[in-house]
Amino acid sequence: MCRRKHRTTGDRVSVHVPGPPQESLEHDGTRTTRLAKPSPNPDDAGPIVHCLMGLPGAASCDTAQDQTRICSNASSTAVMHLPNFGPQPTDIPLSSVFQETNEQKLHKIANELLKTERAYVTRLNLLDQVFCAKLMEEALKGTFPVDVVKNIFSNISSINTFHSQFLLPDLEKRMGEWESTPRLGDILQKLTPFLKMYAEYVKNFDKAMELLKQWTDRSPQFKAIIQDIQSQEACGCLTLQHHMLEPVQRVPRYEMLLKDYLKKLPQDDPDHRDAEKSLNIIAMAATHSNSAIRKSENLKKLLEIYEMLGEEEDIVNASNEFIKEGHILKLAARNTSAMERYLFLFNNMLLYCVPKFSLGGPKYTVRTRIGIEGMKVLGTTNEDYPHTFQVSGKERTLELQAFQKTIEIFHQKNETFKSASKDVLVSTAELGKRAPRWIRDNEVTMCMKCKESFNALTRRRHHCRACGYVVCWKCSDNKVALEYDSNKINKVCKDCYSILTGEEKSEGKKKGILEIEAAQFSGSSIMCGFLQYCEKNKPWGKVWCLIPEKEALVLYLYGAPQDVKAQSTIPLLGYSVEDSPRPADLPASFRLSQSKSVHSFAAESDELKQRWLKVIRVAVTGEVPECPPPNDANTMAMDGAQEMSSDS
Repeated sequence: MCRRKHRTTGDRVSVHVPGPPQESLEHDGTRTTRLAKPSPNPDDAGPIVHCLMGLPGAASCDTAQDQTRICSNASSTAVMHLPNFGPQPTDIPLSSVFQETNEQKLHKIANELLKTERAYVTRLNLLDQVFCAKLMEEALKGTFPVDVVKNIFSNISSINTFHSQFLLPDLEKRMGEWESTPRLGDILQKLTPFLKMYAEYVKNFDKAMELLKQWTDRSPQFKAIIQDIQSQEACGCLTLQHHMLEPVQRVPRYEMLLKDYLKKLPQDDPDHRDAEKSLNIIAMAATHSNSAIRKSENLKKLLEIYEMLGEEEDIVNASNEFIKEGHILKLAARNTSAMERYLFLFNNMLLYCVPKFSLGGPKYTVRTRIGIEGMKVLGTTNEDYPHTFQVSGKERTLELQAFQKTIEIFHQKNETFKSASKDVLVSTAELGKRAPRWIRDNEVTMCMKCKESFNALTRRRHHCRACGYVVCWKCSDNKVALEYDSNKINKVCKDCYSILTGEEKSEGKKKGILEIEAAQFSGSSIMCGFLQYCEKNKPWGKVWCLIPEKEALVLYLYGAPQDVKAQSTIPLLGYSVEDSPRPADLPASFRLSQSKSVHSFAAESDELKQRWLKVIRVAVTGEVPECPPPNDANTMAMDGAQEMSSDS
């Protein structure tokens, strides 16, 4: 019975294997030992891995066959080097077992070049002998001009001839004799004089794409031929535009493979000089093609989007430059619910899309196109959704939610976003020409025109399609064509109707003392925010409280931040302020009392309560209070009010 002994040094495993006859050869202090090949035994495969890897779990040798199977298999004889010490241990360098030799790497690169060249010639043949030939056959019948086909495919026939009849056969022949002639440089040198063909093709590429789109839209026969070929298996479910990108991208691929080949090639190799010379010429040609390659990559992306949108018109256009895409949440105009949407940002437009829930076919439906020209972007504040911003274009205004990083990318990618105005108010000049931002239903409690309170039955909320204000049915009983909505008839408020039609506005009644919009004050207020309010024995209710800078001694109470009329006002001069807790009051409450009048308020926190008290206690003495420093939640509420004021 024998035991297999292990000695591990670095990445070598020493195995002592006594037993079978050996043929020894001494060389530089190392004995090279060739072990006799045993008869094949499938059951012996198990312990081999453990022995080679030097794992502690390797089994012991109990038979003569076990002594030899660690270094043999049924078809080959293993060779191991045995150092001259001890009872003939065997050293196996593990790195050499799995590591590719330099010659193998060079052969692999050459083989990859041949493989990609075969695939490339197949694409060229598809363009030349299928697409071009079929379209030319139809053009000769007079269906469409022959010059259109020639200008689309340029010199693709010459490129196909060179690669299929010269370069590919040479590569196949060389790979067949690689053992005796392992070199590529001399063959690739034959390519360099023909690079001028690629310069002509690349130069014509943009024009070809324009013609292809133009005649696909203009000629049903032209479109039918292309779609018929694209549906064939040989086309691989790719469009003609995809296949036409191949020649543009081929030269840089030669450059990449040749660079890799030179890295592995020894400096003194006979092929080094030819390969280096070929690389210099090909690299120069690739540099001239960089601009076209960038355009081709952009076009490839446009084609992908074109298919994702169900062949949406005017996507594959040389003037369109793709910038950004991604999922986003769109906040509803009437309430604060959020819906999943998808955006595609280009250099000239923003596509607002709705996901389609289907197993195949288009992934999105375009809901709105918003032109970049004249677009305005504003960061907004929303209690329910952080990182919201508003995109306002002539066609539509959207309020969206995204991460801050996405907003920064929007600003970096286009100068229009950088210079975006923070004022999204639709001016008189833009009224009807630009889609407004709708004031949300929960931001007002009364009609923003007649100041009558809303209710669920007789006075419901409506939006003016011109200015975005929330108005009642009486104040929106006017219709006019709006330019931003393709001159369709829309309901508008009476003021917008007068401006858009040129009719004189009837002189209304004089504004009352309470008819001052909350949004006007919120932008220049000493203190504002929501408080719970109770008067006498009435139930508690949430109100928007505001102390304006212009009237620093008056507390205005509104139903909502966008209301155009205050529910009531409290002149603070002479009032007493009490903040001692009472059993019936809410937490963080305080009271204003004068004679028999008592007004009870409650803040969201004690800290916010103290800030309100600090301002009110100064105002009741007749002095003008100072604005509190911006360091807490109440200031955030003030900022939110300012944003709402700007929005409205």
